[in-house]
Amino acid sequence: MRDVRIGAVLIAGPTASGKSALGIKLAQALSGVVINADSMQVYRDLRVITARPTMDEEAQAPHQLYGHVDAAINYSVGRYVADAIEALRDLEGGQVPIFVGGTGLYFKALTEGLSDMPAVPDEVREQIRRESEGLETPELHRLLVERDPRTAQTLRPSDRLRIQRALEIFAATGQPLVSFHGSRQPGPLNDLSVIKLFLAPEREELRRRIDQRFLAMMEQGALNEVGQLGERNLDPMLPAMRAHGVPGLLAHLRGEISLEEAVARGQRDTRRYAKRQFTWFRHQLPDWTWVEPERGYDAVMAKLNARSGP
Repeated sequence: MRDVRIGAVLIAGPTASGKSALGIKLAQALSGVVINADSMQVYRDLRVITARPTMDEEAQAPHQLYGHVDAAINYSVGRYVADAIEALRDLEGGQVPIFVGGTGLYFKALTEGLSDMPAVPDEVREQIRRESEGLETPELHRLLVERDPRTAQTLRPSDRLRIQRALEIFAATGQPLVSFHGSRQPGPLNDLSVIKLFLAPEREELRRRIDQRFLAMMEQGALNEVGQLGERNLDPMLPAMRAHGVPGLLAHLRGEISLEEAVARGQRDTRRYAKRQFTWFRHQLPDWTWVEPERGYDAVMAKLNARSGP
């Protein structure tokens, strides 16, 4: 295809919807680079359990931002955007960035920008982590009510990660987290012409794919991978430790549940996550085009043809 007038292609969808294969196919057709937009596939410790592209798949097209973060790091959407900007700068002439993943906040930050949040010093983050140890999540929420009642009203008492984030911001700045929501930095794709596609499989078919893929990951060594992660004795609240499948398999390795129960838990959690992905994209990013996975490639090419010159 010549004279492709497009700044980027964005491919989103629920887990197990075929995004990675489509990204590779598009990269081959468009001289593109596949750039990760999945918050769990950034972790180098978790190739199998997060269904990250295999080494053979990565060899079929250039890939960026896969497995470049250590599991001990609490990787944020702000750091992702900074890394994405660097990946865009590294593109060679004519290469099309093809963002592929299922993390809605990443896509929203790329296209609409981020709230201008202040940086939290490492010592403040560690202070809040120490303070949170041993506290149940509702207790932590009550602590936030005492310090930052404005933000506490906007958060579910069960949302531990966001509660901790609010405590960190307040400890670092003395200001409520919600006070920073008004100002936004523009997203790196803000001024570019982009194609935005959401792959939407039929629900029962997606459930079947999710369950089968989890079994395939087990055959590919997911249990051993999670075991190696567990040997690092990392904070269980770190994102990598909460990846779908990880908590259940770790519980099995500790002798708390059977392997069958761990697999069933991983499958169930993944299915629930896929359901949330549908809901989130429908409400948060309503201007995306939804297509059946098997129509994804043709849908992108049709949009490109409509924007290409004679």
